[in-house]
Amino acid sequence: MIMDAALMSPPRRLSVPIDNRWGGGRMSVLDFGDPKRPVDLIFSHANGFNAGAYRSLLSPLSTSLRIWAPDLRGHGASDLPVFARPKTSWRDHRDDLLALMETIDGPPPVLAGHSMGGTASLLAAAERPDRVASLVLLDAVIWRRSAMLVFNLPFAHRFLSRIPIARATLRRRALFASREEAMAAYRGRGAFKGWPDMVLADYLAEGLVEGPDGFTLAATPAWEAANYAAQAHDPWRALRLYRGPIRILKAEHGALTHVPSSPRGLPHVSVEVVRGGGHMFPMTHADVTREALFEAAV
Repeated sequence: MIMDAALMSPPRRLSVPIDNRWGGGRMSVLDFGDPKRPVDLIFSHANGFNAGAYRSLLSPLSTSLRIWAPDLRGHGASDLPVFARPKTSWRDHRDDLLALMETIDGPPPVLAGHSMGGTASLLAAAERPDRVASLVLLDAVIWRRSAMLVFNLPFAHRFLSRIPIARATLRRRALFASREEAMAAYRGRGAFKGWPDMVLADYLAEGLVEGPDGFTLAATPAWEAANYAAQAHDPWRALRLYRGPIRILKAEHGALTHVPSSPRGLPHVSVEVVRGGGHMFPMTHADVTREALFEAAV
């Protein structure tokens, strides 16, 4: 009954000013839970998605926790500019999270995130470990060390822009006549396979922008593809620099987290496999994901 009430109670939408070298604007943040509480957890979404897509994951936690879920730069309702500087890494998302954290009073929150959001959270924690209580990374994008060496070579982003996922993203349909048409186009397909209808509807509620010609994607294919190609950051260095507790959940199938179960020299890092889960397990295996977030933040 408490969980049902939490799901029925919509989060508040905040608009937080952000100003850094990547361009200033306002970051849209969904604020779950008691507004009188300090923020317990900041949750960041995957590339191409938005905070609203995780509403059914996060809302049940709002009976005990206060959670901020931002729309990252170029996503959802945030109006932070994109391509203001050359895009070669996820340091822009890192710096936006650092700026967001500076607006919070109270003890350091837990940082958590899915895919790109998890990696950005890790990079932020490494930069300001004093501002982060712990990390929960949900199949964060952490390539093998050998791959990261290549990705950090000069001009590597040029060949990364031609990788299949980036090229496929640029070809993605970006205009729909209605939300219903978008729902029908996505249901059960590609990254959305296995999603409950409610979760898909939440994603589309925040992920489509109405215009004179129909509904377009809030995260443009060009920006999503640019994020895929921008890999000149170093999550392995961040794993070493941040010495607080790091709990990693990675997919059993198609994992983008290439961290072994007992990573050498990283005793503060625990790694668990979500059985039966693919990269989108926060949507398809919400219970185990929610439990990990709750355990970290209480």
